[in-house]
Amino acid sequence: MIERSQSSILQVSVHVVGNRGAQELLRLSEEPLDVEDDALQELLLTYFLSNFTTPEYYAFTFSNEDFSLNPLFQFARNIFEEAESFHENSVNIAKHLYEATQHPNIKSGDLYVARLSGVVIENQAMDAIGIFKSENKETYLKLKANPGDFNVHADEGVNIRKLDKGCLILNRGVEEGYSILIVDNANKSDAQFWKSDFLNVKPVSDAFHHTHNFMNLTRQYVGDQLDEEFSVSKADKIDLLNRSMEFFKSKEQFNQSEFEVEVLADASVIESFRKYEKTFMSDAQIADNFEISAQAVKRQARVFKSVLKLDKNFHIYIHGSRELIEKGYDEAMNKHYYKIYFDEES
Repeated sequence: MIERSQSSILQVSVHVVGNRGAQELLRLSEEPLDVEDDALQELLLTYFLSNFTTPEYYAFTFSNEDFSLNPLFQFARNIFEEAESFHENSVNIAKHLYEATQHPNIKSGDLYVARLSGVVIENQAMDAIGIFKSENKETYLKLKANPGDFNVHADEGVNIRKLDKGCLILNRGVEEGYSILIVDNANKSDAQFWKSDFLNVKPVSDAFHHTHNFMNLTRQYVGDQLDEEFSVSKADKIDLLNRSMEFFKSKEQFNQSEFEVEVLADASVIESFRKYEKTFMSDAQIADNFEISAQAVKRQARVFKSVLKLDKNFHIYIHGSRELIEKGYDEAMNKHYYKIYFDEES
């Protein structure tokens, strides 16, 4: 998603942020790192940028919707407008993170704050501010050659392919609270910490956001609600998910009325879906018409399951017509069965 061949790191400051609630320390550096070495630049760019793979944008917000009061918005604007204030504001960012780190399950970690240029997204090069938190270390072995023998010792370090938490504040859309990308490999205990407690951001209502939310709504309805109201088999539910996925793959523009007719089809199911949607929309806003994001469809395809699992013996992958599958019950065997029709096997 990010083309980094033109990217360069202008400044990086590193601080160690402990858990304030556990009375751990905040250790602040006095000056930025020296990152003039080309090899170090390439390693850091890989660590900072390679995990941003999805165009899911956020913007700063605040309790009263006035994003200009968000401290991180203010720190970012200061850096963009006055580069000389970078390290001072990196310290402010570290202090803000420390104040937000109250829950005992939130891990301490190394905080990297970076000023970058030439970050290419959607064929547009721009400046950016990166905030990256490393919480997990990995053990590695290092072999040292001596005259006549070798020594091996263990050490700990950061895997540059695995970013625990990060955000990339792009220097665009300042009037709407900036355009922000987020990485958050959170566990259940700190699921809201990075986005809500620290960054205080909200999703941007764009094509990706609407596509992702409506497909998520459909998946949850089929998984949680459909068989509560209707007599449907697992194969029926998979068929509905397959038709939904095909609808999004084949269209460029989403229209809910078309979706209901072509995918849901049955009037009772449509009415049930609309009721479920009202409950879902209390947590996520969805438009009736929007441009379909191919990247959001690709992402949702990973979780739209088309596998029919029968005990522990068989997995049937259903991609085609539901009419070619019949379900029955064999009284002699005292077992359910599926009958599948096909032309060729391979």
